[in-house]
Amino acid sequence: MIYDYKVTTGTGEELDLAGYKGKVILVVNTATGCGFTPQYKPIEELYEKYHDKGLEVLDIPCNQFGGQAPGTDDEIHEFCTLHYNTTFPQMKKADVNGENELPLYKYLKSQKGFEGFQDHQYREVLEKMFAEADPEWDKKPDIKWNFTKFVVDREGNVVARFEPTADVADVEACIKSLL
Repeated sequence: MIYDYKVTTGTGEELDLAGYKGKVILVVNTATGCGFTPQYKPIEELYEKYHDKGLEVLDIPCNQFGGQAPGTDDEIHEFCTLHYNTTFPQMKKADVNGENELPLYKYLKSQKGFEGFQDHQYREVLEKMFAEADPEWDKKPDIKWNFTKFVVDREGNVVARFEPTADVADVEACIKSLL
């Protein structure tokens, strides 16, 4: 269960996810230099709109995809607050795939695997890039790119995974149905 995991905040404190029992959680791996970076704005809007109703956001910067989250945790936080006025908590930069991946991500991917990209201007580019690197890419649960989102219900169940190509309105509809 998600409540068995801990993550480290951007300021170095341990955050026990058991403290989020009874909340709806949006977990997202982010990057500051990505074509999807503008998604910070609608994610902040979701946070502002639904935080008082029980939504929490776990923003986990990750530099595994094209080196698009360079800089220190402080620099990333400064960028997000300056450019997108983010107020949700930001975690320490971490890996979401591979031997150094956060245990939380191993769990999330075991609950909701990759089901494909939605129609989006970057869909073909992403699919071609992954297919050239690994013909079996679409059968693996790995996080494919920045801004993959997981939604966790109030009981700690991972109920949905949204790829970066998903419309944030679909993410909002999912969250709203759980609040």
